Amino acid sequence: MPASAAIPAEQLRLSVAPMMDWTDTHCRVFHRLLAPHARLYSEMVHANAVIHGDRARLLALDPVEHPVALQLGGSEPALLAQAARFGAEHGFDEINLNCGCPSDRVQAGRFGACLMREPALVADSVAAMIEASPVPVTVKCRLGVDDDHEWTHFLRFIDTIADAGCRMFVVHARNAWLKGLSPKENREVPPLRYDWAYQLKRERPALQIIVNGGIADAAEATAHLDHVDGAMLGRAAYHTPYLLHQLDVAWFGGPLRSRAALLGAFRPHVEAQLARGVFLKHITRHLLGLFSGQPGGRAFRQILSEGAHKPGADWSLVEHALSLTEREPITS
Repeated sequence: MPASAAIPAEQLRLSVAPMMDWTDTHCRVFHRLLAPHARLYSEMVHANAVIHGDRARLLALDPVEHPVALQLGGSEPALLAQAARFGAEHGFDEINLNCGCPSDRVQAGRFGACLMREPALVADSVAAMIEASPVPVTVKCRLGVDDDHEWTHFLRFIDTIADAGCRMFVVHARNAWLKGLSPKENREVPPLRYDWAYQLKRERPALQIIVNGGIADAAEATAHLDHVDGAMLGRAAYHTPYLLHQLDVAWFGGPLRSRAALLGAFRPHVEAQLARGVFLKHITRHLLGLFSGQPGGRAFRQILSEGAHKPGADWSLVEHALSLTEREPITS
């Protein structure tokens, strides 16, 4: 029986986290092949960039990516509403507001994790986004900021946003420290408290709660389903992408395909992008971990890392890298 049996099918959520400089459209197309049922997320884009920037580039979306969410940054309700409308018009299936990023740049712009100190502003923003967008609006947040470890403060934040109409929260189950830690350290140093996400689901069962943060393997991701509605994986899904495929099969069913078969299915996208003038390096950088921990995995990564940037690099380089792994034939 799939691990998802205890959760309604429409509520169970396997997600890949929005990751700056990583989860671009090429990454998402690859992840969609690995996990047909997963919810994919864009990199965070500031509302101002969506409104005034190159939307064709910033909101680039391949039809095969669906369902996919656009994550927005910002703190001005009117601008977030306008950006949310543009995102929906470009075909995104969900608009997600970032209330968890702790970087200095984000703090300077009064958005990301520092918004957890302003639940009323977040509620106003979410309400405006919901009014402007025909697709669901969700929130990704932390447990708190700096030394605020009060459960009642966290619950008040969630309740205030839920009262504005938000029905789904992705909870990165640790605090954000806005001073003294780098963004990387903020993903590792503040202690994880999954029990807060679990308690939130118990106390607010009508909300859809997805847990995020530090999830490293399939067993850990699946164990969360005893308490919440799903799991969002970040670096584990990116650095060991076959894990994403294994989870999708375990939770939703379907055949377990070989790494080589999945790579072969990615070939049409690669060749179509090469024909458009995209350099191979911009695509294959997302493939480097596919054979992580497997015989030939290091050679696979090395060949792509060293060769994909060279002029004229094409699919034959991928085939060469694949030939150095111990694998099954490419079949669907």
